[in-house]
Amino acid sequence: MSEDRSATDIFRLLADETRVDILRAVAVAQYELEQVGSGAAEPAFSEIYDHVDVENTSKLSYHLGELTGTYLRKSDDGYSLSHAGERIVRFILSGNYEQPEAFGPKPVDGVCVFCGEEALEAKRSHQFFRIDCTSCEQQVTGQPITPAQGRTRDSESLVQSVKLRSAEDARQIRRGMCPECGAQLSADVIAVPESPLPDADPFVVTSTCEECLREYNSPLTYSVVFHPASIAFHWDRGIDVTARALGVSRASLRGALDVSTDLG
Repeated sequence: MSEDRSATDIFRLLADETRVDILRAVAVAQYELEQVGSGAAEPAFSEIYDHVDVENTSKLSYHLGELTGTYLRKSDDGYSLSHAGERIVRFILSGNYEQPEAFGPKPVDGVCVFCGEEALEAKRSHQFFRIDCTSCEQQVTGQPITPAQGRTRDSESLVQSVKLRSAEDARQIRRGMCPECGAQLSADVIAVPESPLPDADPFVVTSTCEECLREYNSPLTYSVVFHPASIAFHWDRGIDVTARALGVSRASLRGALDVSTDLG
């Protein structure tokens, strides 16, 4: 397979339903064959054939040839999924091409960073889990959610899963890695207009991925809170910030800033 195919050529390979079925079949066969500690299984031609509704072995051989190099790898033992194959087949199996299920609005605990009121509510807006302030009508935060994430959880555990994912994303972003594609991020600190809150953070960290063009924004204090000194500071006071999203109190953040400044 040529390595300089266009994105159009690559996605055109999946326009045939049989090829999508083959990728699904490889994932299913791997799942059935894998054993703990054995690494990724490589189903043989015959095992894939058993999972795919195809006219004959010649047809299967043709489609496997088209997929190999882009979505599949071939070895003497059989076939396995490439990086692109892994991403697309997990996307298909999980049904994450569907719309996330409706959620909210649901009241949630916390303080609005714009007006200081405890008037927050969570809801789904398109593919995002949003927390808005009903007092000043500002969006406080947003986090992408997947259909599978919403489908497999009740409302309470969905909120917890969003908190966990946003905390994980924040940790990766702070280390300069894009949570979406894994590329290196560039970061800038930008001054923001005055807030009605006297102790509000006057700076925002904007982290940009030049590869997938995702941009991540967060108050500077929320970036500092994941500093090792800050994590230890909160842990000593009974707070595990690594399991939280943007829900740490402003007073706690001020303490974290003081500790991080002292330690450089």
